Amino acid sequence: MLRNALLFALTAVIVESGIQPVGASATQPAQTNRPPEARSLTGEPLYSPDPPASSKARLEADLASAQAVYDKDPSSLDATIWLGRRLAYLGRFRDSIDVFTKGLKQHPKSPELYRHRGHRYITVREFDKAIADFDKAVVLIKGKADVIEQDGAPNLKGIPRSTLHGNIWYHLALAHYLKGDFDKSRLAWLEGLKVATNDDTRVAKTDWLYMTYRRMGREADAKKVLEPITETMDVIENTAYHKRLLMYKGLVKPEDLLGAPVGGSTLAEGVQLATQGYGVGNWYLYNGEKDKARAVFEKMLKGGSWAAFGYIAAEADMKRGL
Repeated sequence: MLRNALLFALTAVIVESGIQPVGASATQPAQTNRPPEARSLTGEPLYSPDPPASSKARLEADLASAQAVYDKDPSSLDATIWLGRRLAYLGRFRDSIDVFTKGLKQHPKSPELYRHRGHRYITVREFDKAIADFDKAVVLIKGKADVIEQDGAPNLKGIPRSTLHGNIWYHLALAHYLKGDFDKSRLAWLEGLKVATNDDTRVAKTDWLYMTYRRMGREADAKKVLEPITETMDVIENTAYHKRLLMYKGLVKPEDLLGAPVGGSTLAEGVQLATQGYGVGNWYLYNGEKDKARAVFEKMLKGGSWAAFGYIAAEADMKRGL
């Protein structure tokens, strides 16, 4: 019972972050009457697996509720955002993008809609469209106060940790990273750190900034960003990023990290690899162990967690000829 409860809570966090639990092959449809949600960077069709039985009913009920609210007032910005988000949590990324696109016709100056649509453009591997959306969002938030973003899948303490401005910079930096434009990515990570308000958001951006610097060959800069990282940081939900940063500092062994608990519970191998594997594979790459890095990335790409950011990054690296 306890194990099931932990996995249920963790699945919610995974869906919120865009990571798909392994329930079907990445290239096999969970529903044969639906087209693929995306194509991999090498052209393979990607289908969303069915959610685990422990969370499917709740996710579908949440979507039905969001749809009902939206149907009452389709002009509502909040209702549009939540309908799009709830669709994405069920792996219906194209439907989610359509909802956000329709919303932008009524709310063309909404940074929230650009932020969420851009996120899902990353998921479906349309990085240029994602960057265009986040660039627009950056302009729209200029001079405006930041706001907390409510979680669709709350963390174990039920405390929202991210903000609108922070998420815009995070996803913009990520999109540039996935395209291999590391200097633009670096600049966006630095902007994101300026608006980081807690240790959860700091470790997430610091982890990617570290990897960005290492990809640029700027090892001294990478080492410097690790200076504020400690084992006693107040991290509620981004434990995977925190553990990776501790690995970079030499406090955790990479071979131990892949088997470590993530988010409060040990995960199935595929999700665990999607969460931790990219950082570990990169660590091997930085330290001249290219074969080990390739082995980790290849193992990640055999799983079904194709919506995970680490999975997409590994896919991009392998396409570039790691």
